[in-house]
Amino acid sequence: MEPVLVSACLLGEAVRFDGGDMRSDHAILQRWIKEGRVVSVCPEVAGGLPVPRPRAEIAGGAGGAKVLAGSARAIDSNGRDVSAWLVNGAERALAKTNQHGIRVAVLKEGSPSCGSGFIFDGSFSNTKVIDMGVTATLLTQNGVRVFSEHQLAEADALLKELESGGAA
Repeated sequence: MEPVLVSACLLGEAVRFDGGDMRSDHAILQRWIKEGRVVSVCPEVAGGLPVPRPRAEIAGGAGGAKVLAGSARAIDSNGRDVSAWLVNGAERALAKTNQHGIRVAVLKEGSPSCGSGFIFDGSFSNTKVIDMGVTATLLTQNGVRVFSEHQLAEADALLKELESGGAA
């Protein structure tokens, strides 16, 4: 059975910046949990950030690739550079995928770590940009297929294809 990496907040763990969660009761996710294929991760907590914590965004409308390359930074709403924590968390998430042989991840959309379709632009004005967060980028660069919580059917189809011997 193919394991899948899932953002801890989607599993009901209170790890978000505001101390809450974004629990999903989607039938596919609940089936994966029952099947025992889910591996939980919160890259921001794994990277050393506390709960609760100030909201963080990637400055200047840049994405995770630039943070990983050192040419952009993630800042919190107090102006503190939190790039090192996000990169550390991304590296820990990647280590978890390697440890468990994970090829598919479902991560929380919009997060500066986990966003795979959009993140916020660093102005703290709820302005979205089409880009990926730090963890989503690092996982993708290393061959993990990253989906958002809005793409569970697509992720499930890929898991079934992988289990039947299809290529990723």
